[in-house]
Amino acid sequence: MRFGAAVLRSYESRFAIEEVVLNAGPADGEILVRIAGCGMCRTDLAVRRSAGRSPLPAVLGHEGAGVVVETGGPDTGLSAGDHVVLSFDSCGHCRNCMGAAPAYCDSFASLNLFGGRAEHAARFTDAAGGALAPRWFGQSSFAEYAMVPARNAVRVDPSLPIALLGPLGCGFLTGAGAVLNSFGVGPGDSIAVFGAGAVGLAAVMAATAAGAVTVAVDRHPERLALAERFGATPLRAAPAGLSDRIRRLTEGGTRYALDTTGSAQLINEALRSLRPTGHLGLVARLHTALPLEPGTLDRGRKISHICEGDAVPGLLIPRLIRLWQAGRFPFDQLIRVYPLADVNEAERDCEAGRVVKPVLVPEGKGR
Repeated sequence: MRFGAAVLRSYESRFAIEEVVLNAGPADGEILVRIAGCGMCRTDLAVRRSAGRSPLPAVLGHEGAGVVVETGGPDTGLSAGDHVVLSFDSCGHCRNCMGAAPAYCDSFASLNLFGGRAEHAARFTDAAGGALAPRWFGQSSFAEYAMVPARNAVRVDPSLPIALLGPLGCGFLTGAGAVLNSFGVGPGDSIAVFGAGAVGLAAVMAATAAGAVTVAVDRHPERLALAERFGATPLRAAPAGLSDRIRRLTEGGTRYALDTTGSAQLINEALRSLRPTGHLGLVARLHTALPLEPGTLDRGRKISHICEGDAVPGLLIPRLIRLWQAGRFPFDQLIRVYPLADVNEAERDCEAGRVVKPVLVPEGKGR
Protein backbone atom coordinates (compact mmCIF):
# COMPACT_ATOMS: atom_id res chain seq x y z
CA MET A 1 0.00 0.00 0.00
CA ARG A 2 1.40 3.40 -1.03
CA PHE A 3 0.35 6.76 0.39
CA GLY A 4 1.64 10.23 1.23
CA ALA A 5 3.40 11.14 4.46
CA ALA A 6 5.60 13.88 5.92
CA VAL A 7 9.08 12.37 6.28
CA LEU A 8 11.81 13.88 8.45
CA ARG A 9 15.15 12.67 7.08
CA SER A 10 17.56 14.54 9.34
CA TYR A 11 17.40 16.53 12.55
CA GLU A 12 18.15 19.76 10.67
CA SER A 13 16.04 19.25 7.52
CA ARG A 14 12.52 20.31 6.70
CA PHE A 15 9.74 17.77 6.45
CA ALA A 16 9.27 16.39 2.93
CA ILE A 17 5.98 15.05 1.60
CA GLU A 18 6.89 11.68 0.12
CA GLU A 19 5.28 8.47 -1.00
CA VAL A 20 5.74 5.75 1.62
CA VAL A 21 4.92 2.07 1.56
CA LEU A 22 3.23 -0.33 3.96
CA ASN A 23 4.40 -3.76 2.89
CA ALA A 24 1.80 -5.79 4.80
CA GLY A 25 -1.71 -5.47 6.16
CA PRO A 26 -2.66 -5.40 9.84
CA ALA A 27 -1.30 -8.19 12.01
CA ASP A 28 -3.27 -9.61 14.92
CA GLY A 29 -4.28 -6.81 17.26
CA GLU A 30 -3.59 -4.03 14.74
CA ILE A 31 -5.80 -1.68 12.77
CA LEU A 32 -5.20 0.35 9.62
CA VAL A 33 -6.57 3.88 10.01
CA ARG A 34 -7.22 6.50 7.35
CA ILE A 35 -6.05 9.67 9.08
CA ALA A 36 -8.54 12.56 9.10
CA GLY A 37 -6.33 14.90 11.12
CA CYS A 38 -3.24 14.83 13.32
CA GLY A 39 -2.20 17.38 15.91
CA MET A 40 1.35 18.68 15.97
CA CYS A 41 2.78 18.29 19.47
CA ARG A 42 5.90 19.85 20.98
CA THR A 43 7.21 16.31 21.43
CA ASP A 44 7.25 15.88 17.66
CA LEU A 45 9.34 19.03 17.30
CA ALA A 46 11.61 18.14 20.23
CA VAL A 47 13.09 15.35 18.07
CA ARG A 48 15.34 18.03 16.58
CA ARG A 49 16.59 19.11 19.99
CA SER A 50 17.35 15.56 21.13
CA ALA A 51 19.24 14.66 17.94
CA GLY A 52 20.53 11.11 17.90
CA ARG A 53 18.02 9.67 20.36
CA SER A 54 15.01 9.11 18.10
CA PRO A 55 15.93 7.26 14.90
CA LEU A 56 15.55 8.91 11.50
CA PRO A 57 14.35 8.98 8.78
CA ALA A 58 10.89 8.77 10.28
CA VAL A 59 7.28 9.76 9.93
CA LEU A 60 6.38 11.59 13.12
CA GLY A 61 2.93 12.51 14.42
CA HIS A 62 1.22 11.04 17.47
CA GLU A 63 -2.08 12.90 17.85
CA GLY A 64 -3.92 11.16 15.04
CA ALA A 65 -7.61 10.55 14.53
CA GLY A 66 -9.45 8.94 11.67
CA VAL A 67 -11.49 6.02 10.37
CA VAL A 68 -10.64 2.33 10.63
CA VAL A 69 -10.10 0.82 7.18
CA GLU A 70 -9.05 -2.72 8.09
CA THR A 71 -8.53 -4.78 11.22
CA GLY A 72 -6.12 -7.63 11.92
CA GLY A 73 -7.59 -10.65 13.66
CA PRO A 74 -10.96 -10.97 15.37
CA ASP A 75 -10.04 -9.54 18.76
CA THR A 76 -9.35 -5.86 18.10
CA GLY A 77 -12.74 -4.76 19.40
CA LEU A 78 -13.03 -2.46 16.38
CA SER A 79 -14.52 -2.70 12.90
CA ALA A 80 -13.97 -1.05 9.54
CA GLY A 81 -15.75 2.28 9.53
CA ASP A 82 -15.25 3.00 13.23
CA HIS A 83 -14.05 6.52 14.06
CA VAL A 84 -11.10 6.47 16.44
CA VAL A 85 -8.76 8.80 18.35
CA LEU A 86 -5.22 7.44 18.64
CA SER A 87 -3.01 7.69 21.71
CA PHE A 88 0.41 6.50 22.92
CA ASP A 89 1.76 2.95 22.72
CA SER A 90 2.24 0.59 25.66
CA CYS A 91 3.03 -3.09 26.08
CA GLY A 92 -0.22 -3.97 27.83
CA HIS A 93 1.26 -6.62 30.11
CA CYS A 94 3.87 -5.06 32.45
CA ARG A 95 2.96 -4.27 36.06
CA ASN A 96 2.10 -0.65 35.37
CA CYS A 97 0.02 -1.38 32.28
CA MET A 98 -1.91 -4.01 34.19
CA GLY A 99 -2.32 -1.52 37.03
CA ALA A 100 -4.10 1.01 34.79
CA ALA A 101 -0.99 3.18 34.42
CA PRO A 102 -0.04 2.67 30.75
CA ALA A 103 1.83 6.00 30.60
CA TYR A 104 4.40 4.44 32.92
CA CYS A 105 4.76 1.26 30.87
CA ASP A 106 8.13 -0.41 31.37
CA SER A 107 8.65 -0.13 27.59
CA PHE A 108 7.23 3.38 27.12
CA ALA A 109 10.47 4.99 25.91
CA SER A 110 11.41 2.23 23.51
CA LEU A 111 7.90 1.89 22.08
CA ASN A 112 7.17 5.58 21.67
CA LEU A 113 10.45 7.47 21.31
CA PHE A 114 13.40 5.29 20.47
CA GLY A 115 12.49 2.95 17.67
CA GLY A 116 9.20 1.20 18.29
CA ARG A 117 8.75 -2.49 17.80
CA ALA A 118 11.56 -4.17 15.84
CA GLU A 119 9.14 -6.43 13.97
CA HIS A 120 7.61 -3.37 12.27
CA ALA A 121 10.85 -2.09 10.74
CA ALA A 122 10.67 -3.97 7.43
CA ARG A 123 6.97 -3.23 6.94
CA PHE A 124 7.29 0.55 6.56
CA THR A 125 9.62 1.96 3.89
CA ASP A 126 10.01 4.86 1.52
CA ALA A 127 9.09 4.50 -2.15
CA ALA A 128 12.56 3.20 -3.02
CA GLY A 129 12.46 0.53 -0.31
CA GLY A 130 14.64 2.48 2.12
CA ALA A 131 14.00 1.87 5.80
CA LEU A 132 11.91 4.27 7.84
CA ALA A 133 11.92 4.17 11.62
CA PRO A 134 9.17 1.98 13.05
CA ARG A 135 6.05 3.66 14.33
CA TRP A 136 6.46 6.90 16.27
CA PHE A 137 4.31 6.67 19.42
CA GLY A 138 2.66 3.64 17.82
CA GLN A 139 1.28 5.84 15.04
CA SER A 140 3.49 7.85 12.66
CA SER A 141 0.33 9.76 11.81
CA PHE A 142 1.72 12.73 9.83
CA ALA A 143 0.40 10.69 6.97
CA GLU A 144 -2.68 9.66 5.03
CA TYR A 145 -2.78 6.27 6.78
CA ALA A 146 -1.37 4.76 9.96
CA MET A 147 -1.01 1.19 11.22
CA VAL A 148 -1.56 1.15 14.98
CA PRO A 149 -2.13 -1.29 17.84
CA ALA A 150 -5.88 -1.52 18.40
CA ARG A 151 -5.52 -0.94 22.15
CA ASN A 152 -4.11 2.55 21.39
CA ALA A 153 -7.34 3.53 19.62
CA VAL A 154 -10.43 4.95 21.33
CA ARG A 155 -13.69 4.62 19.42
CA VAL A 156 -15.78 7.80 19.26
CA ASP A 157 -19.17 8.82 17.95
CA PRO A 158 -19.03 9.18 14.14
CA SER A 159 -21.08 12.39 14.33
CA LEU A 160 -18.14 14.18 16.00
CA PRO A 161 -15.65 16.29 13.97
CA ILE A 162 -13.06 13.52 13.79
CA ALA A 163 -10.36 15.67 12.11
CA LEU A 164 -10.18 17.88 15.23
CA LEU A 165 -10.10 15.17 17.89
CA GLY A 166 -6.50 13.92 17.55
CA PRO A 167 -4.95 16.29 20.14
CA LEU A 168 -7.16 14.64 22.76
CA GLY A 169 -4.78 11.68 22.46
CA CYS A 170 -1.73 13.49 23.88
CA GLY A 171 -1.41 17.25 24.41
CA PHE A 172 -4.89 18.02 25.68
CA LEU A 173 -5.02 14.66 27.47
CA THR A 174 -1.79 15.54 29.31
CA GLY A 175 -2.95 18.92 30.60
CA ALA A 176 -6.49 17.90 31.46
CA GLY A 177 -5.39 14.58 32.92
CA ALA A 178 -2.88 16.25 35.23
CA VAL A 179 -5.75 18.29 36.68
CA LEU A 180 -8.48 15.67 36.75
CA ASN A 181 -6.45 12.49 37.39
CA SER A 182 -3.10 13.34 38.96
CA PHE A 183 -4.41 16.10 41.23
CA GLY A 184 -8.09 15.22 41.37
CA VAL A 185 -8.98 18.91 41.39
CA GLY A 186 -12.50 19.63 42.64
CA PRO A 187 -14.80 22.56 43.40
CA GLY A 188 -13.15 25.21 45.54
CA ASP A 189 -9.61 23.93 45.02
CA SER A 190 -6.95 26.31 43.73
CA ILE A 191 -4.35 25.70 41.03
CA ALA A 192 -1.67 27.74 39.29
CA VAL A 193 -0.72 26.69 35.75
CA PHE A 194 2.70 27.81 34.55
CA GLY A 195 2.83 28.03 30.76
CA ALA A 196 -0.25 28.67 28.62
CA GLY A 197 0.52 26.54 25.58
CA ALA A 198 -1.63 23.62 24.45
CA VAL A 199 -0.98 21.53 27.58
CA GLY A 200 -1.32 24.47 29.97
CA LEU A 201 -4.52 25.79 28.41
CA ALA A 202 -6.04 22.30 28.47
CA ALA A 203 -5.21 22.25 32.19
CA VAL A 204 -6.88 25.64 32.62
CA MET A 205 -10.04 24.46 30.86
CA ALA A 206 -10.16 21.28 32.93
CA ALA A 207 -9.61 23.19 36.17
CA THR A 208 -12.40 25.62 35.32
CA ALA A 209 -14.68 22.71 34.44
CA ALA A 210 -13.85 21.16 37.82
CA GLY A 211 -14.84 24.36 39.65
CA ALA A 212 -11.33 25.39 40.77
CA VAL A 213 -9.89 28.83 41.36
CA THR A 214 -7.33 29.00 38.57
CA VAL A 215 -4.31 31.21 37.90
CA ALA A 216 -2.42 31.06 34.59
CA VAL A 217 1.16 32.31 34.17
CA ASP A 218 2.78 33.08 30.82
CA ARG A 219 4.91 35.74 29.17
CA HIS A 220 2.77 36.09 26.02
CA PRO A 221 -0.21 38.47 26.37
CA GLU A 222 -2.23 36.63 23.71
CA ARG A 223 -1.86 33.32 25.57
CA LEU A 224 -2.89 34.99 28.82
CA ALA A 225 -5.95 36.39 27.05
CA LEU A 226 -6.92 32.86 26.07
CA ALA A 227 -6.41 31.63 29.62
CA GLU A 228 -8.64 34.42 30.90
CA ARG A 229 -11.30 33.48 28.33
CA PHE A 230 -11.22 29.95 29.73
CA GLY A 231 -11.73 31.09 33.31
CA ALA A 232 -8.26 31.75 34.75
CA THR A 233 -6.81 34.85 36.36
CA PRO A 234 -3.90 35.78 34.05
CA LEU A 235 -0.49 36.70 35.45
CA ARG A 236 2.49 37.86 33.45
CA ALA A 237 5.62 35.82 34.19
CA ALA A 238 7.47 38.82 35.59
CA PRO A 239 10.88 38.23 37.17
CA ALA A 240 9.94 39.34 40.68
CA GLY A 241 7.01 38.91 43.04
CA LEU A 242 5.20 36.22 41.08
CA SER A 243 4.70 33.77 43.93
CA ASP A 244 3.58 36.60 46.24
CA ARG A 245 0.88 37.57 43.76
CA ILE A 246 -0.32 34.00 43.44
CA ARG A 247 -0.49 33.57 47.21
CA ARG A 248 -2.56 36.76 47.48
CA LEU A 249 -4.97 35.53 44.79
CA THR A 250 -5.36 32.12 46.45
CA GLU A 251 -5.69 33.15 50.09
CA GLY A 252 -2.25 32.13 51.25
CA GLY A 253 -1.12 29.69 48.58
CA THR A 254 -2.45 27.42 45.91
CA ARG A 255 -3.21 23.77 46.61
CA TYR A 256 -1.85 22.62 43.26
CA ALA A 257 0.58 23.92 40.68
CA LEU A 258 1.36 22.55 37.24
CA ASP A 259 4.52 23.50 35.36
CA THR A 260 4.54 22.97 31.60
CA THR A 261 7.67 25.05 30.88
CA GLY A 262 10.63 23.11 32.30
CA SER A 263 12.07 26.41 33.56
CA ALA A 264 13.97 26.01 36.85
CA GLN A 265 13.12 29.61 37.79
CA LEU A 266 9.39 29.08 37.28
CA ILE A 267 9.45 25.71 39.02
CA ASN A 268 10.86 27.39 42.13
CA GLU A 269 8.22 30.13 41.83
CA ALA A 270 5.57 27.43 41.60
CA LEU A 271 6.86 25.74 44.75
CA ARG A 272 6.87 29.06 46.62
CA SER A 273 3.27 29.57 45.49
CA LEU A 274 2.04 26.41 47.20
CA ARG A 275 0.31 26.30 50.54
CA PRO A 276 1.57 23.72 53.08
CA THR A 277 0.92 20.17 51.78
CA GLY A 278 0.58 21.59 48.26
CA HIS A 279 1.51 19.51 45.21
CA LEU A 280 3.52 20.64 42.18
CA GLY A 281 3.34 18.51 39.02
CA LEU A 282 5.88 18.71 36.19
CA VAL A 283 4.99 17.65 32.66
CA ALA A 284 7.92 19.11 30.68
CA ARG A 285 11.17 17.20 30.30
CA LEU A 286 13.99 18.89 32.21
CA HIS A 287 17.13 19.54 30.15
CA THR A 288 19.20 21.11 32.93
CA ALA A 289 19.76 20.52 36.64
CA LEU A 290 16.94 21.65 38.90
CA PRO A 291 18.39 23.45 41.94
CA LEU A 292 15.63 23.83 44.51
CA GLU A 293 15.78 26.89 46.71
CA PRO A 294 15.85 26.45 50.49
CA GLY A 295 12.43 26.03 52.06
CA THR A 296 10.53 25.31 48.87
CA LEU A 297 9.74 21.71 49.86
CA ASP A 298 9.11 22.37 53.56
CA ARG A 299 5.83 21.73 55.37
CA GLY A 300 4.57 18.77 53.40
CA ARG A 301 4.90 20.24 49.94
CA LYS A 302 5.71 17.70 47.24
CA ILE A 303 6.78 17.57 43.62
CA SER A 304 6.18 14.84 41.05
CA HIS A 305 6.52 14.21 37.34
CA ILE A 306 3.31 13.53 35.39
CA CYS A 307 3.35 11.59 32.11
CA GLU A 308 0.38 11.70 29.71
CA GLY A 309 -1.85 13.06 32.45
CA ASP A 310 -1.80 9.72 34.32
CA ALA A 311 -4.49 8.81 31.82
CA VAL A 312 -6.09 5.63 30.64
CA PRO A 313 -6.98 7.09 27.22
CA GLY A 314 -10.10 4.98 26.81
CA LEU A 315 -11.53 6.57 29.94
CA LEU A 316 -10.27 10.16 29.77
CA ILE A 317 -10.83 10.88 26.07
CA PRO A 318 -14.59 10.16 26.23
CA ARG A 319 -14.78 12.27 29.40
CA LEU A 320 -13.13 15.22 27.66
CA ILE A 321 -15.46 14.84 24.69
CA ARG A 322 -18.47 14.94 27.03
CA LEU A 323 -17.11 18.10 28.65
CA TRP A 324 -16.59 19.64 25.19
CA GLN A 325 -20.15 18.75 24.17
CA ALA A 326 -21.38 20.48 27.33
CA GLY A 327 -19.39 23.63 26.45
CA ARG A 328 -16.98 23.14 29.36
CA PHE A 329 -13.80 22.09 27.53
CA PRO A 330 -13.62 24.19 24.33
CA PHE A 331 -10.40 22.70 22.99
CA ASP A 332 -11.43 23.39 19.40
CA GLN A 333 -10.79 27.10 20.04
CA LEU A 334 -7.06 26.33 20.27
CA ILE A 335 -6.83 24.58 16.90
CA ARG A 336 -5.73 25.86 13.51
CA VAL A 337 -6.01 23.42 10.60
CA TYR A 338 -3.27 23.08 7.97
CA PRO A 339 -3.08 20.79 4.94
CA LEU A 340 -0.50 18.07 5.49
CA ALA A 341 1.47 19.59 2.62
CA ASP A 342 1.96 22.71 4.78
CA VAL A 343 3.61 20.79 7.63
CA ASN A 344 6.68 23.06 7.60
CA GLU A 345 4.55 26.19 7.86
CA ALA A 346 2.69 24.60 10.76
CA GLU A 347 5.99 23.87 12.50
CA ARG A 348 7.22 27.45 12.02
CA ASP A 349 3.96 28.88 13.36
CA CYS A 350 4.03 26.53 16.34
CA GLU A 351 7.64 27.35 17.23
CA ALA A 352 6.96 31.09 16.87
CA GLY A 353 3.90 30.91 19.10
CA ARG A 354 1.54 32.06 16.32
CA VAL A 355 -0.68 29.02 16.86
CA VAL A 356 -1.44 26.96 19.96
CA LYS A 357 -2.31 23.64 18.33
CA PRO A 358 -1.77 22.97 14.63
CA VAL A 359 -3.74 20.08 13.18
CA LEU A 360 -2.56 18.59 9.88
CA VAL A 361 -5.24 17.34 7.52
CA PRO A 362 -4.06 15.01 4.73
CA GLU A 363 -6.66 16.19 2.23
CA GLY A 364 -7.94 19.59 3.29
CA LYS A 365 -7.69 23.22 2.38
CA GLY A 366 -6.82 24.37 5.90
CA ARG A 367 -7.95 27.61 7.42
